[in-house]
Amino acid sequence: MVEQYSIRLKPYPRGFHLVTGEILSQISELPKAGILHLFIQHTSAGLSINENADPSVRVDFEQIFNRLVPENEPYYTHVFEGSDDMPAHVKSTLAGSSVSIPITNHRLNLGTWQGIYLCEFRNHGGSRKIVATVYH
Repeated sequence: MVEQYSIRLKPYPRGFHLVTGEILSQISELPKAGILHLFIQHTSAGLSINENADPSVRVDFEQIFNRLVPENEPYYTHVFEGSDDMPAHVKSTLAGSSVSIPITNHRLNLGTWQGIYLCEFRNHGGSRKIVATVYH
């Protein structure tokens, strides 16, 4: 059996944000066993699974991504949507647009310190849409 949900996340500022609870609040009860697949429908934001305990990890991620893919590079040609747009597309490719998480005993089977991140790469990205597919 397969169920699918359209999830809309509230707008977040640029950065890495834990959204595990916000996503789960928009999904009915998880099955005893299965897979949750999440896909973000945007090209300037991504999804990731990482550290959910120490917020400094999210700050470090932002610093690292900004050094890897800086803004205002003279070789960018896609500049119509602002100085953060082209770097956001590259960062989205690096982070990825989907994650899959096992479901065990009606719960996400994440590691002790793991959570789902929204990786928001735009300064003002707005609300983000995610397709959640639950495989029983």
